[in-house]
Amino acid sequence: MKEVILDLRNELRGKLSPQRYEHTISVSFICTALAMRYGSDLYHAELAGLLHDCAKHLGDGEIIKKCQKQGIQLTDDERKAPAVLHAKYGAWLAQYKYGIEEDEVINAIRWHTTGRPEMSILEKIVFVADYIEPRRDKAAGLSVVRSIAFKDLDECIYLILKNTLDYLKGKNCFVDSMSLEAYAYYEQIHKEMKGEQ
Repeated sequence: MKEVILDLRNELRGKLSPQRYEHTISVSFICTALAMRYGSDLYHAELAGLLHDCAKHLGDGEIIKKCQKQGIQLTDDERKAPAVLHAKYGAWLAQYKYGIEEDEVINAIRWHTTGRPEMSILEKIVFVADYIEPRRDKAAGLSVVRSIAFKDLDECIYLILKNTLDYLKGKNCFVDSMSLEAYAYYEQIHKEMKGEQ
């Protein structure tokens, strides 16, 4: 296990920009911390954190071509918001290039950009870790989100999705429908927790 992690770090160091590599290492550490907190598998959390952006070094057009070449189906939304595609292609790379066999790791990579309703614990961990890692400093309400991450993952996801959607709408950016579905799902959990209906 340790050798796999070290080999992946060396591989990614050669592919990613220095800033993206540092982000990746930070996300993997936050994933393991959250896994400790929520009783998830530490190795799977570190692995998913390391590989979550393994396709991020590719441009949007290049990822679309690679998806087409590999027969990976793209939705209309993904074509309109290609920035989310590094997660889908990254999940493919994790499985077919890096030999990851654990579905929970592959799914955590797959859904780390848009989220989805009913995410697994590991999917939630990677989604949250990507947003709160220490080198991030521009997201709205980051200190509040960070404080909630270790108390309530669902509430944290609700806040991340709310902040992200507000940001994208404020910039007049297209929003992937899966993000909207995820937001509706976690907003309902938020309302139920607050006693609202």
